[in-house]
This record gives sequence, structure tokens and C-alpha cells, in this order.
Amino acid sequence: MRTILITGQGGTGRTTVAAATALKAAGEGTRTLVLTADRTDTLGAVLGVPTGPDPVQVAPGLTAWRPDAAARFRDDLTAFQRRATTALDLLGASRLDAEEVTPLPGAEELALLRALRDAALSEAYGLLVVDLPPAPQALALLALPEELRRYLRRLLPPERQAARALRPVLGRLAGVPMPAEWLYETAGRWDVELAAVQAVVEDRATTVRLVAEPGPAGADAVRTAATALALRGLPVDGLVANRVLPGATNDAWLGALAAQQRKALDEWQETYEVHQVPHRGHDPRGTDDLAALPVPGVNTAPTPVEWPVTDHLADDGVLVWHIPLPGAIRDELDLIRRGDELVVTVGQFHRIVPLPSALRRCSVAGAALREGELRVRFTPDPGLWPREK
Repeated sequence: MRTILITGQGGTGRTTVAAATALKAAGEGTRTLVLTADRTDTLGAVLGVPTGPDPVQVAPGLTAWRPDAAARFRDDLTAFQRRATTALDLLGASRLDAEEVTPLPGAEELALLRALRDAALSEAYGLLVVDLPPAPQALALLALPEELRRYLRRLLPPERQAARALRPVLGRLAGVPMPAEWLYETAGRWDVELAAVQAVVEDRATTVRLVAEPGPAGADAVRTAATALALRGLPVDGLVANRVLPGATNDAWLGALAAQQRKALDEWQETYEVHQVPHRGHDPRGTDDLAALPVPGVNTAPTPVEWPVTDHLADDGVLVWHIPLPGAIRDELDLIRRGDELVVTVGQFHRIVPLPSALRRCSVAGAALREGELRVRFTPDPGLWPREK
């Protein structure tokens, strides 16, 4: 199964490109699901078929789904209150009725992640096309499973579950109830769910397709998104330059705008596989309009992002970890070694990554950013590195 995550510059027709991509794949014989988390039915307006909490067939081989974030949030809160009955009674808390619960900010994003997981586990589709929010929100969303799992492991370490048998005794000695069994059970269940989502996002068959309008704002958005995606190890399989104006025009204003677009396109083509979608003079609506858009097809053999470690011990006495960070700026880059992890910060983006096993027995000897690649040098720790006989 392939998964294509579509994001990019805000207000540039991401949903339209997602719908057209899904329709094209379905027309080529691939069972396809297009997902969105929009509170308003933008996807349904583009497809010409209303979408909602139940998957709906749009065309032969194409299904659309817009999960109900409010309903899922109410179900989760109701289940939490049931499991936490003892603790809530101890605190004198008043229960919330399902009818008075409204979803908190971010509920749509969580609903989308769950829907993505459920669709992948169903094995009912050969392709998932995910209409993500604009790039800044999408990048935070894609980082969420990994970060939440990290928080859970730090706050409720699995190894401490061995102390469950002692909690009743400790509770009698302390005179207050100790954390209930449901706390660890809930954390374990969340970890399993998050791991399933993380597995889909990080799968080697998952790629990201960026959508932007050619121009200065689009160039900035693409550069920032590409750097952040590389930091997360997510490959960009293409850049869709949407709403491209014709080059030849008698209108001076349109001509200047077209020239600005052409400059951005020339720069993009030096780095990305660019697919131009011309401006149609109107917003595409319905499957006929979508089928007329020249969106790229699905690459059946995507190229994953690799972070290789190269051995230069014989020549320079170091191991080098290569981390691709296209578009990164040296002044915005920061590295911190913390135990067996490396904390990497690039501008507003931040990630904590575990060191490969060989590098855990080494010390950081330096780093350099060259040609869009961060190269971190490590020297073996004599006290930990195996000695040659």
C-alpha cells in the first residue's frame, strides 16, 4: 500500500490536488481512499459529492472520507470518565454529559491520524491520499505520534509497571489511593495506537507531495517545508506548482505575474521534480474538472530518505552521520548530544533522534553543514569501543 500526504502553501488548492490525484489513481485501477480532516466539507465541494463520517464512493475505485472529530472526541471523553471513576469521585469532580462536549482545538488532526491508521490496517485500499492542513500545521501533526509516545515513555515508563503489586500496600501506608491500574492500561493502549499511526507515517512507501503557487511566498513555504520534512525523514516525491498562468499575454499585469511565476519555476526545477498545473480560470468542481487537471501519477517505487553512517576510521579516525537537511541555514542549526540521543534544531523545527548503535559508543567530534547535508563526526570512546586483537 502507498500513502501520499499532500500539504504545502496555504490557500493554493491542496484539497483540489489531493482529490485530482486520488481520482487519477482510481481511474488507473488502484483502489484509492482520499482522507481529509476539514471541519467544512471542502473535499466534498471539490469532488461534487458530500463527504462525512462514513466513507462514500465518489467514482469507481475511489472512496472519500471526512471523519467526525466531534463524535470521536465525545466517545473518548466518555470512556475516560468511565475508567477514571474512582479518581474523579475522590476529587469530587462532576461528570460531563456527551451532549455538552465540544471538540478542543486539534481534535480534527487527531481524528485524521486515527482514520489514517484505521484505513491502513483495513488493507482495503492500494493507495491512501491524505489532504493535510497547510504545511506548518501538517508538520506538527506528522510529528505528533513520535512526540506523544516519547512523553508517555517518560511520564509512565513501562518498566515501572512491575511495581503494580506494591501499590495497594503503598496506598495503605500513605493513607491515600495510589494510581489506578487503568492509568498504565490507558498509557499502554495509547502507545499501541500511536505506534500504528507512526508506522504508517514512517513507512518506506509513504511520501509527501507539496503544493504551492510559484512566487516568492510559495518559494519560502516550499523551502521551509522541505527542510522540516527532511528532519522527520519524510521524502518529498514531487512539487505541484498549481495555478500556473500562461506565459504569453497582452495584459501587462498578468505578464508581470507570469514572469514572476516563471522565475520561481526555474529555481524549483533545479531541486525538485516539478509538475505544473495550469490555472483553469475557475475553481475546479466535480470529477470532470478534476480529471482535466494534469496532476502527477503515483510513483510505485518511492525513494526513502536515508541517514547513513560512513566509516572513516582508517583515514581520519571518525564515523560520519549524514543527515540530509535541504534548505537549512547554518545560523539556525543547533545540535545537542544527550545520552544516546541527538537533539537537532533547525529554525522553528526540533527533533530528538536516537543514535545508531555504533555511534552510542562514540563522542561527538564536530559537525558541518555542506550542500544541504548535515555531517556529524564521531570519534570512538576508547573505554567503550572494542579493541582490535
